[in-house]
This record gives sequence, structure tokens and C-alpha cells, in this order.
Amino acid sequence: MRKLSIDELNRKTVEEFKQAEKNKVIVLLDNIRSAYNVGSIFRTADAFLIEAIFICGYTPPPTHKSVHKTALGAVETVNWMQFDNIGDAINQLKQNDYKVYAIEQAEQSIKLDTFNQSSNKKTAVIFGNEVVGVQNEAMQLCDGCIEIPQQGMKHSLNVSVAAGIVLWKLVNS
Repeated sequence: MRKLSIDELNRKTVEEFKQAEKNKVIVLLDNIRSAYNVGSIFRTADAFLIEAIFICGYTPPPTHKSVHKTALGAVETVNWMQFDNIGDAINQLKQNDYKVYAIEQAEQSIKLDTFNQSSNKKTAVIFGNEVVGVQNEAMQLCDGCIEIPQQGMKHSLNVSVAAGIVLWKLVNS
């Protein structure tokens, strides 16, 4: 066994990425504090051909230099929009027939391993603040809540790790 070289990976160019058919998934980042987490999520979104990222509240936008450090160029490929208010972002998604789910531990949440996307597959997922999670205002506007099953003592994951787990599941369902 050997590692593949960069040339053997057949990576898309920026232009090829922009032209590629995207998975019908939009990520909403709700008041994420860490620019490094935002950059990591952009990189994950690139890896899984995610349609777009919506930056909400005080989440650092891709123009922030620290986002670039972990995004490794993904801010050039992944489409994004910025919203002052997460409610406006959710309303826009619903007007375009997206089902919106908070990624949170809550009553009546759906365990990620049993989650099945609707037939239209237009799905949006909200990842919340590293300390307080998804805002209650946003939770009330969602079509549901998805929870990542956890077995340890902490019952929490870094937001960029949670995004990687959830996005992999969504594009491989």
C-alpha cells in the first residue's frame, strides 16, 4: 500500500468545481466564534460538493484572514452568502423548498444514523455557536432537529467535527 500523489488524486480546478453539480445541501453557520472552525467547515463543504454556506450573525466571513488559514482555498470554491439574522436565512431557504434542520441535542431530535432526507433532497443544516448551540429563535423555525448520537461523557463535539460527520452522512444517504 502507498499514498497517492497529488497528481493521482485528480482534484478539480476551481473552475471545474464551480461547474460541477453540487449536492443539494446548504450549511448555515449560526454565530460561530472561531474563524478557524469556519475555515474548516468551508474545507469540508468543498470536499463534499456542498451547494453553499450561509454565514449568520457574528460568524466570521470568508474574507477574514484566519478563515483562510484552515480553509486552504475552499473560500474560492464554495458559494456563500451573509445574513445579519438567521431567521432571514431560514425564510429564504424555505421559500426555495429546502427542509431546514438544526444540528442540536433537543426534544424530539432525529438521530443522525436514522435520518432520511425528504424526496426532494434539498436540505439545509444549522450549526450553532460553540458554547450555546443553535439559537432558540432558529430552532422554532426549523422543520426538525438532527442529533449526532454520542456515547461518551462530554456529549459535545467541536462544530467543525460535527459538520464533517453530518455532511458526510447527508451526501452519502
